[in-house]
Amino acid sequence: MSDMIETAKRALGLVDLTNLNDDCTEADISALTARSVTDHGSVAAVCVFPRFVAQAARELKGTGVKVATVANFPGGGIDTVAVVAEAARAIADGADEIDLVMPYKAFMDGRKGFAEEMIIRVRQVVPEPALLKVILETGEIGDLLLIHAASNVAIAAGADFIKTSTGKVAVNATLEAAEVMLRVIEERRQENAERVIGFKPAGGLTTTEDAASYLALADKIMGHNWVSASTFRFGSRRLLDALIATIEGRQQTPGSGY
Repeated sequence: MSDMIETAKRALGLVDLTNLNDDCTEADISALTARSVTDHGSVAAVCVFPRFVAQAARELKGTGVKVATVANFPGGGIDTVAVVAEAARAIADGADEIDLVMPYKAFMDGRKGFAEEMIIRVRQVVPEPALLKVILETGEIGDLLLIHAASNVAIAAGADFIKTSTGKVAVNATLEAAEVMLRVIEERRQENAERVIGFKPAGGLTTTEDAASYLALADKIMGHNWVSASTFRFGSRRLLDALIATIEGRQQTPGSGY
């Protein structure tokens, strides 16, 4: 049990606390930002729809919690001009991080260059120190070789993180996809140790055991000292409550959803 408590403490500061429900309200965002600073530490970021970025930024000012938002979400469409404008507006509204859905259907259709170009153009409006996380939608891609290729495309185009999923499809984060993505990150680290690429599993992560599995995989591939908020995030709405319950020695009550 003590090991799980330590895992929960380690994981809490890696959470991107998320509300991407279609019926999300301003009151829901206030509840989300209020949850982001706990008696056991703060999460890494909150992740909200673009229309709530300015509100979240106001409410989180001074807390150290970052504001993340999504672009081209959840469908991974092909209107590059609109997606770039969406990302630029979010940055102007105070977003610290953009989670961009790669146009994965176009990529799967063989349009690698199109997918790469969208990421490059969004990268241009997400200046440092803002982070660009690229969502591959691995459950839809399915094929592990294609996930490997998509990871490389995203990183080459400027991604700071590669992320498994939107949480809006039938298959979201899996350890199989995570292993492929982490091994690509390790390959890139061998080529250029100065460039930091992070990893974010998202969708279906609801228990401390879930967190432990992904942390163990990252430790195995990247080394125990690699994981930090600058290299690893959990995208989840439900995970935080489970981590706090573990830390406090209470029964976890896993929820459903993202």
